[in-house]
Amino acid sequence: MPMELYLNDIVELKKAHPCGSKRWKVLRVGADFRIQCLGCGHKVMISRVKLEKRIKKVEKAQKDE
Repeated sequence: MPMELYLNDIVELKKAHPCGSKRWKVLRVGADFRIQCLGCGHKVMISRVKLEKRIKKVEKAQKDE
């Protein structure tokens, strides 16, 4: 069963990006994800399967009420 990830969630990956940050923001969801590094702003497209294997922790997006 696929992991529940939504727009603007922050995910922490197991390995760090070359800039040193492990935290990424989810910009697009579906079969593929677009994520943005919170350290340097680099954007990457990654398949759902690969992303789910690399996730260490998920922080849910704040709901503006």
